[in-house]
Amino acid sequence: MTGLSSILIVVGLFLLGGVYSFAKQKMPRSLIVLLSIGAAMCLVAGVMRLEVWA
Repeated sequence: MTGLSSILIVVGLFLLGGVYSFAKQKMPRSLIVLLSIGAAMCLVAGVMRLEVWA
């Protein structure tokens, strides 16, 4: 696991925690969707950089 991939995965998990927190606080749905898209993009980018595919 490289440094950048682990950072991307940690940031993605942090943003997922924010999605959960914002949903619990009844924040606007558009903000939750935007945050969840960012979390998904970070997690996918981190997993794709793991180099287990080659």
